[in-house]
Amino acid sequence: MKKINIIILMTLVLFSCKNETKNTSIDLEENRAKSYDENDGYITMKGEYVYFGDAAVLQTANDIYGVVIDENLHVLEQQVTAFKKEATDMVPVTVRVRKFKKPEGEEGWPFRVEIKEILKVEAPNPDSQDVIKLAK
Repeated sequence: MKKINIIILMTLVLFSCKNETKNTSIDLEENRAKSYDENDGYITMKGEYVYFGDAAVLQTANDIYGVVIDENLHVLEQQVTAFKKEATDMVPVTVRVRKFKKPEGEEGWPFRVEIKEILKVEAPNPDSQDVIKLAK
């Protein structure tokens, strides 16, 4: 009787294990599982942010987005200023945004984002060789 119980127990353990493959390179850009379990239509994006002159840009691993200049952008700019050595430095950020198409007839990237929530601001990688200097 003990052998049958052990066999049944082993069978249950084997069949109850899920055979899931974990994707460790989850791209936060189009992550529809909202942070903090919110269901508000915003998406989480991770990328490098820069605001210079009258233009703000969020560059993700796959795309570049124009950023709507509003109060939330100015709050983000205050947070990233501590990490910038020069005004044109790009700073890694994770934000929740509303993504939409740019208006017809306007210049710029096909999509824009409006920052709704700032999740994380990180220091840039000092070993990064992705520096572009403009000279006159």
